[in-house]
Amino acid sequence: MIMTAIEDGSELNRVPDVAIDFWLIKIMAVTMGETAADYLAVNLGLGLTGTSLIMAVVLIVALALQFAQNRYVPWAYWLAVVLISIVGTLVADNLVDNFGVRLETTTIIFSVALALTFIAWYVSEKTLSIHTIFTTRREIFYWLAILFTFSLGTTAGDLVAERFDMGYLATGLIFGAVVAAVALAWFFLGLNGILAFWLAYILTRPLGASFGDLLAQPVEYGGMGFGTTFTSLTFLGCIVVIVLYMTLKSLIDEDEQALLD
Repeated sequence: MIMTAIEDGSELNRVPDVAIDFWLIKIMAVTMGETAADYLAVNLGLGLTGTSLIMAVVLIVALALQFAQNRYVPWAYWLAVVLISIVGTLVADNLVDNFGVRLETTTIIFSVALALTFIAWYVSEKTLSIHTIFTTRREIFYWLAILFTFSLGTTAGDLVAERFDMGYLATGLIFGAVVAAVALAWFFLGLNGILAFWLAYILTRPLGASFGDLLAQPVEYGGMGFGTTFTSLTFLGCIVVIVLYMTLKSLIDEDEQALLD
């Protein structure tokens, strides 16, 4: 029997389809998350703890808006992504800077947390597909996984760039090469699509964060010296433009569909 779009959940999926624009804005979001966290904590003088508390509250509000949607709404979804990127960075930074946890340890902690999230998600829903996020429970698992991917990516990127002294550029290139390898494995070797997506999602976090640090950090620390203000605002502007385009395109598509119906 052929199922309708409503019955199979495709019309109600609350997250976007994976395409070039998805990865483009995702990498920009994680890049901005890295620099924006530093901007708020250092440049605005809020401190790591103050920034963490403020952004946690803002994220809760954004997620409430996202959960209130019954389908994918670009501005609500990407607002949540940008904010959870910042909070994920702050969670990792708090463990390292405020509590003195080693980067090796935090990388293991977030890896285990992410693995447990995936296990619980699969046991509960029998799938990890992002194409069927049409229930509140699945969306909770989805955003929890996203949070841990950002925190894991932050600590993994810092571990390679700082503890292993690879530098921001080399770290970005390393993670970029691994992302490319995952993409090639999916294209040519039949790597499972769900596995490929989540591997790429995890790895694009340190990829974007490394290039964010490369742009923002002072030259004496291995960066290009553009600063967190310029870098954050530049990527924020790009994100806003793309989200506006996505929103307008979505509205046009809805109008065209309404005319056809």
